[in-house]
Amino acid sequence: MHIKQLFYNKNKILINGLYHHLFMNTIVVESQYFAPCIFYKNVNKISHVEFDVYETWQKMSFRNRCTIMGAGGPVTLSIPLEEGRSQRRLMKDVRIANRYPWQSQHWKTIMSCYNRSPWFEFYRDELEVLFQKQVNFLVDWNLACWEWTLKKLGWEISTETTTEYIVHYDMTKWLDLRSKILPKSIMQNFPEPVVYRQVFEDRTGFVPHCSILDLLFCEGKNARVILAKEGS
Repeated sequence: MHIKQLFYNKNKILINGLYHHLFMNTIVVESQYFAPCIFYKNVNKISHVEFDVYETWQKMSFRNRCTIMGAGGPVTLSIPLEEGRSQRRLMKDVRIANRYPWQSQHWKTIMSCYNRSPWFEFYRDELEVLFQKQVNFLVDWNLACWEWTLKKLGWEISTETTTEYIVHYDMTKWLDLRSKILPKSIMQNFPEPVVYRQVFEDRTGFVPHCSILDLLFCEGKNARVILAKEGS
């Protein structure tokens, strides 16, 4: 299903102009590396998330990359993978190529981009510990990033991984966001991004759909309030 616009109205969600009740408050989605802010806005009122780990790996997604902001504009952090981007393994079997020092490189880039942001020091120590943790499978790393972010937002959302691949979910009980939040189509699918003050906004203008890290470093504890706003 092609999503043109998606936002919450109490216990309903608008998809292609039609309201759907979220009786089970459950989302199924692929695991992502510090996902864009819009993903967290969509799970804001959800009580349960299941990450699909039995899907086949797909390149050109946020599964192994995230977008942060630098002085010159958006910066992409990509996790190197064993067997490369064109592999056809199940997501649960995708291995990180830890022979490359990607974690230290990503951490240095994050520090360079956000060292002077209002809230970087508040999160720095715990995030640095996370980036020192070696993980072999991409799903495990993404889950660690997800759990860290939930803790910082103060959200209590039960989380599971799938045990099989299901093509079609019951849309009266599930919201299927798999492959809806993609780098090439995120602006089309979600034309109303989460808006906040960015560190380099005076130079680059506001850049939408950055990683949740950008929001946390710029807004800190207020990130939770921003994500809860209707239409923000």
